[in-house]
Amino acid sequence: MTDHDVIVIGGGPAGATSADDLARAGYRVLLVDRQGRTKPCGGAIPPRAIKDFNIPDEMLVARINCARMISPKDRRVDIPIENGFVGMVDRHSFDEWLRTRAAEHGATRLVGQFDRLEEIEAAEPGQPPVVRVHLTLKEARGTIKAETASFTARMVIGADGARSRVAQQSVRGADRGRFVFAYHEILEAPQAGHGNYGAERCDVIYDARISPDFYGWVFPHGRLVSVGTGSMDKGFSLRGATTTLRAMAGLSDAATVRREGAPIPLKPLPHWDNGRNVVLAGDASGVVAPASGEGIYYAMLGGRLAAEACIEALATGKGRALANARKRFMKEHGRVFFILGILQRFWYSTDKRREAFVKICQDKDVQQLTFDAYMNKRLVRKKPMAHMRIFLKDMAHLLGFAKA
Repeated sequence: MTDHDVIVIGGGPAGATSADDLARAGYRVLLVDRQGRTKPCGGAIPPRAIKDFNIPDEMLVARINCARMISPKDRRVDIPIENGFVGMVDRHSFDEWLRTRAAEHGATRLVGQFDRLEEIEAAEPGQPPVVRVHLTLKEARGTIKAETASFTARMVIGADGARSRVAQQSVRGADRGRFVFAYHEILEAPQAGHGNYGAERCDVIYDARISPDFYGWVFPHGRLVSVGTGSMDKGFSLRGATTTLRAMAGLSDAATVRREGAPIPLKPLPHWDNGRNVVLAGDASGVVAPASGEGIYYAMLGGRLAAEACIEALATGKGRALANARKRFMKEHGRVFFILGILQRFWYSTDKRREAFVKICQDKDVQQLTFDAYMNKRLVRKKPMAHMRIFLKDMAHLLGFAKA
């Protein structure tokens, strides 16, 4: 017997979803989270996430009905969100709610930091090796105790974020990730009617002063607002760019509630499991969408798929079932990630191309197809003529026939 069936390392959207699904299914689950730290995140979740993961209305701090794209020359393109909305959550409270929900359904919670894992031969022939997980315990607010502990489990889910320590110790190819370094500041939101600020509008800024290869954002969070940026250029000053962005948005004098920074992966890892008893989920597996930086929905889906793969492996005793988490994710979303990766590498590379990209966003076909894909998490194949028109317009910009 082991202490637990599954130990989940990391209590963000991926890990908490894994723990919740496993606990609901009757498995003995230990959910380990460091706490005391919030990932920098715009906080957007599409309707499909709200539906698939039963997110209640009270967790939504704002409902967005418009996205504004802003170019280097201050071209402003408003894209209305028709027949729906994008929900906004505050990760500080949202992640804790997810962890609490998992505990209410039977998962055991522990505040601690993952140190290492080791394998122990299973008592029954043909079964995957048992995993012993070593932890440093922490106080409820995340301060380290001078105390360690270890627990055994049949399976481990590594949901411990970008540059996952679980992945580095157990999964082949964990060093092949690509990252954007993100930083944002959570501010007190201004009063209604303040400058150009819109409490129901997300602003996305494409400008080399704000990011040389990604974008900046101003995302409403109800009484708060997230202002931030990201870049793969380690020499680029994210704090300096955020200060510039605050000035551009008229938010220089807004009170700062907290500051957060972290690497964000933009490429799924080639392997998410070790073939025996460890599988990855969320940022640990690299599932943040390129170009958009969207991660909450993909993290929760990855957590669910990791839980399903663990259940299959536990039922059959075959560790190779863990590979199904990545196979199922990539079958449904791999093409979207590939397309978004190309989009980011090309359109975000110079201000001239950013200017052309924002102009393309004025096109109604682009707006409709983009938001349908975002809201429902699927590529639209029902409108071939719209796709053809978009292709021709893209080619005109690529070849220089269209003016930015």
